[in-house]
Amino acid sequence: MSQVMKGIRVLEVAQFTFVPAAGGILADWGADVIKIEHPVRGDTQRGFINLGGIKLDPVRNALMEHPNRGKRSVGVDVSTPEGVALIYEIAKTADVFLTNYLPAQRKKLKIDLEDIRRANPNIIYARGSAYGDKGPERDIGGFDGTAFWSRGGIGHAMSPEELGGPLSQGIPAFGDSIGGMNIAGGISAALFHRERTGEALELDVSLMSTAWWAAGTSIDIGMEQGKTMRNRMPTSGGNPGNPFNGNYYTSDKGTINLCILTPGPCIRDTFMHLGIPEAADDPRFADAQLLMTNWQAASELMIAAFAKHPFEYWRQHLKTMKGQWAPVQSLIDLGSDEQALANDMLFEVESVDGGKPIKLVRGPVQFNHEPVKTTRAPQASEHTETFLMELGLEWDRIESLKAVGAIA
Repeated sequence: MSQVMKGIRVLEVAQFTFVPAAGGILADWGADVIKIEHPVRGDTQRGFINLGGIKLDPVRNALMEHPNRGKRSVGVDVSTPEGVALIYEIAKTADVFLTNYLPAQRKKLKIDLEDIRRANPNIIYARGSAYGDKGPERDIGGFDGTAFWSRGGIGHAMSPEELGGPLSQGIPAFGDSIGGMNIAGGISAALFHRERTGEALELDVSLMSTAWWAAGTSIDIGMEQGKTMRNRMPTSGGNPGNPFNGNYYTSDKGTINLCILTPGPCIRDTFMHLGIPEAADDPRFADAQLLMTNWQAASELMIAAFAKHPFEYWRQHLKTMKGQWAPVQSLIDLGSDEQALANDMLFEVESVDGGKPIKLVRGPVQFNHEPVKTTRAPQASEHTETFLMELGLEWDRIESLKAVGAIA
C-alpha cells in the first residue's frame, strides 16, 4: 500500500483496542507508530485469555495483532519522573500524540495537552474517550460494550422489540474499530491543516460519538419524528411495504437478502430470476405502487420460490439479476469470499512463534489498489533499546533508566 503517512511519527500512550486501532491504521499507511507500554505489564489487553468463550492464544493473539500491527513497542513507566521525561524527549520528535488515558490520569502523569505541548508546541494531540472530553462525565471510562453499544443506542436498535430486552454485543471491539478509523481520519485532517496553516490542533473522538455517527440517519429521523427503526424478528419474507426488500430462507436454511429499494424497474427481472415469471404479469404487481400495496401477496410467492432451492443455487443463479441482493454470510465465511479477497481485504503477517502467518483484516481505505504490507504486532517492549539508541540515548543512560525501573 502507498505509504501516505511515511515520515510521520505517532507517539501512542494508549491501551486496549479503540485508540490503538487508530495507530494501527496509521501504521498501515506508513507512519512510524511508537507504542508506549508499561515495562512490566505491557498493554493490559495482552492479559486477556478469553473473549466471549473463545480462548485466546497469548502467542498468536489476533486481539493484539488487529490494533497493533506495524508498530514498535517501547517499555516506559510513565509514572516515574525519568519515564515521563523520556516521553517528552520522544514527543519532541513526534507529529502526533495519541492517548486514551482519562483526564485525571493525564494530569497526574503530566502527559496532558499542556505538558506535551511544552515539549513540542507543534504536536497534534489526539484523545479517544468513552463519552467525550467535555461535560460532567468526561472522567468516566468505558468500553465499546458500554459507550457504543449500550448507551450509544446501537444495542437497542439492533434488538427486536419482541425480545423484551437488548442483545449483547456479539462482535468484540465493534465500536473500537470504527472509532479507531474515525480517529485516524481526524489525525489525517489535522496533519493537513497543520501543513497548510502551521496550526497544531487537538482532537477528540468518543465511542459514544462514534455510535451517534454510525446511527446518524436513524437518530436524525428520531429527533424529527420521535421514533426510530428497530430490527425485526428473523423471518422469511419482505419488509412491510416492499417485498423486494427483506430476507428470504432457502431450502437448506440459508438466507438471501434482497435490497431493491426502487423496485419498479426490476419487477419483471426479479420475478423471472425467482422462477415465477407469471407474477410479472399479475395485475396486482403491475407497477411499483401496486407491488407495494400488495406486498404481502408478492412476499408469499417469493417465500415459496426461495424455499425450492438451496443457498448455493441462489448464490450463483442471482448473479445476473438486476436488483441488489447478497448472500447472508458468517464472519468465518468472509475468509473465502472471492470478492473480498480480490480486494485484498485480508493480509498476512509473520507469527512470532515461527508458525504459519497470521491473517488480519485491512482497514477500509485502499490506496492505488495496493495491498497492505506491514509487520506483526510487537512483543511488549520489543524495541525499547533499539529505538532509544536511534533517539540518540547513550548506552550508559539506557542502563541507568533500566536500573530505576523507568524502562524495560
